[in-house]
Amino acid sequence: MTKPIKIAIAGLGNCASALIQGIFYYKKVKDDDSLIPGLMHNLVGGYKPFDIKLVAAFDVDKRKVGKDVSQAMFAKPNCTKVFYSKIPNLGVKVKMGPIMDGVAKHMKNYPEDRVFVAAKQKPINVAAELKKSGAQVLVNFLPVGSERAIKFYAAEALKAGCALVNCIPVFVASDSEWAERFEKKNLPVIGDDIKSQVGATIVHRVLSHIFSERGVNVDYSYQLNVGGNTDFLNMLSRKRLKSKKLSKTESVESQLSKRLSYDNLHIGPSDYVPWLKDRKIAFIRLEGHQFGDIPMELELRLKVEDSPNSAGCVIDAVRLARIALDRKIGGPLISSSAYFMKHPPQQFNDEKAREMVEEYILGKRER
Repeated sequence: MTKPIKIAIAGLGNCASALIQGIFYYKKVKDDDSLIPGLMHNLVGGYKPFDIKLVAAFDVDKRKVGKDVSQAMFAKPNCTKVFYSKIPNLGVKVKMGPIMDGVAKHMKNYPEDRVFVAAKQKPINVAAELKKSGAQVLVNFLPVGSERAIKFYAAEALKAGCALVNCIPVFVASDSEWAERFEKKNLPVIGDDIKSQVGATIVHRVLSHIFSERGVNVDYSYQLNVGGNTDFLNMLSRKRLKSKKLSKTESVESQLSKRLSYDNLHIGPSDYVPWLKDRKIAFIRLEGHQFGDIPMELELRLKVEDSPNSAGCVIDAVRLARIALDRKIGGPLISSSAYFMKHPPQQFNDEKAREMVEEYILGKRER
């Protein structure tokens, strides 16, 4: 019988809600490796989804702080689809984290049920809470652009002896200094910026790779995204997008046979459409030249429920981090990061990254 994977979550928003729902939704997964709809892996190193146990949670919103996670995960401004509502009382109260740069100033101009509303409580000692709870893996779901806040939580994870799964585009696993700090503490880190199971980035990457592999030079490409959750509202502040744009662009560009100029490749959020809620619509276009220098174009529209789409990757990343803890492996996990993250320490095509993850699970690859 496997031991539970004790996790803490920083940022109890839509993505955290989808992850927790998923843990309970897949509670009855059997002890075999048969394919379960919606999961990339039933078992990961012997761990099932329900082996993941939440033991600590941090947020700054007054509608969540102080409440049991089973209530807070459905509180405003969360708007993701509820696909599993029967979450029992978890006995885990949401603790007040530091606000730092986690709440964008422009949110004060929007209705309260769509924005973060900061609690007035004093932030808790995060490292002490992580130690007290026995958390083994800290999952970072902070808002995009929270540069100071994620670095604070990364440092607290190091103090507490926790692995880190960094789901946002602030560079930790892919930053050499932070990577060295996790290496020295012999703690695994997976990052940065979570991909979705089948989202805009993975689809754009695969299409770009196909073009390159089949001799079609891409001349122009864009990826435009619209959505109605707090992530899209948060990203209306363009100064918070520097690392996000870099992460998504590098992810796609790594699959092209030649790099495009800044003017010819545009990837990033386009607008906030409140009524879409947690739905995300992506518009992807590639233009290139094929045999005989004949022009060709491809255009695609993708609509997904944003947060469950990413949670489908996080549920595997957490288990991969636990495998590293079991094997006493620290530092960036190259294979896991390459497969599940947009801005990993090293880029590979997705077929190769998946192959590397399978080898890692079987113990044929250290990282």
